[in-house]
Amino acid sequence: MIKKPVLVSFLLIAGALTLPPQAALAQPAAAPKAGPVASSPEAESLSERGLRLLVERQRMLFAEAAEREKAGRFDEADFTRQMQELCRAYDSLLSDNPKFAAAYAAYGYLLGKLGMEDEGVGMLLRANQYDPEIPLVKNQIGNYLAERGKPLEAVNYYLAAIRLAPDEPLYHYQLGTLLHNSRADFIRSGDWEAAAVDLASHEGFRRAAELAPERFELVYRYAESFYDLPEPDWDGALKLWGQLEAAAGSEIERQAIRLHAAKVCLESGRRDHARALLGTIDEAALAAQREKLIAQLERDVEK
Repeated sequence: MIKKPVLVSFLLIAGALTLPPQAALAQPAAAPKAGPVASSPEAESLSERGLRLLVERQRMLFAEAAEREKAGRFDEADFTRQMQELCRAYDSLLSDNPKFAAAYAAYGYLLGKLGMEDEGVGMLLRANQYDPEIPLVKNQIGNYLAERGKPLEAVNYYLAAIRLAPDEPLYHYQLGTLLHNSRADFIRSGDWEAAAVDLASHEGFRRAAELAPERFELVYRYAESFYDLPEPDWDGALKLWGQLEAAAGSEIERQAIRLHAAKVCLESGRRDHARALLGTIDEAALAAQREKLIAQLERDVEK
């Protein structure tokens, strides 16, 4: 069964990852379980223990800030002071352990969350220098490059993240989004044919939905991606929209999804089915889209 994720106020370090701003309905799949901190305290070195404690404190501070913000008691000055102390602790840890890749990675994530993206990616690049096998680092560097209009550089980092963690749905989603949003850049490069970009993007969304079928927004984006293919599997798309309608949480969402199903029916020549679906749409907010599809239906009938 597909369930919508619960939205949160803050993305916590080692608990969630940043996403492209084009992410549609909600935050995609939860961040990968694998992180830079040793999982077993008994096996930790002194530096690993120091990093684990820093990350735990970091998570606690963000969680407390989220609760205070929700209650209207957020103190920005106090939060800034806490973050400054945390940054000084990271600086001290790295001063004592100048090749500690996991610490550079965690510090880079923190700086990114605090809006210091340039400084954060500098730390991530150091992490990648000392340990090129951390998929989260590859993904975050890819995010940075994508957000700064460098998709041809970003794609290599996303592909590297997928190579290192092929079962993480977020990485496939990121790749699909990058290829879709920067389609023209990839085609202009001369290294990609238009059909190859569209197919690779669709495949990224398909794989993400396959790995996390309970994630409503991943399945939704996969269903949307059929529109971009030169020869879509309309039967498969219609089945997905049916699953999404069954999982939708409100009537307006169900009707919006039904509009997609009607569009798929029109594209695949199922005019009677499309007409029946459009007859069930009565939400005022969807009137314009409904009328547009009705006009398309009438044009198709006249042909």
